[in-house]
Amino acid sequence: MADQDRRELYSDEIGGQTAPVKPRRRKAPKQPPPRLLPPWKVILHNDDINELDKVVRIVRQLTPLSKQEAVTRTLEANDTGAALLLVTHQERAELYVEQFASCGLTVTAEAEA
Repeated sequence: MADQDRRELYSDEIGGQTAPVKPRRRKAPKQPPPRLLPPWKVILHNDDINELDKVVRIVRQLTPLSKQEAVTRTLEANDTGAALLLVTHQERAELYVEQFASCGLTVTAEAEA
């Protein structure tokens, strides 16, 4: 098909001039917005085996907590028996449990109420 024929095929007559016709876009079907994953708590438990500086070092290695936050939560777990480390989604919380266990620390994950 010649270029002139194509232009005529895809154009409209407007005031003596030809204007290209824009292809119509189909609207995407509306989808509901993604739901947020339910929050899970990651809790550090006290033990009488590991020294505090080792616990702080491991908490800092495995979590995004700062040194001061890691110290505060480690001391809280030491004094009260447990401390909330962070809140995340279930899969990540379970990963933290496994990672801390491989370092000899006790961490549990539970659904936030």
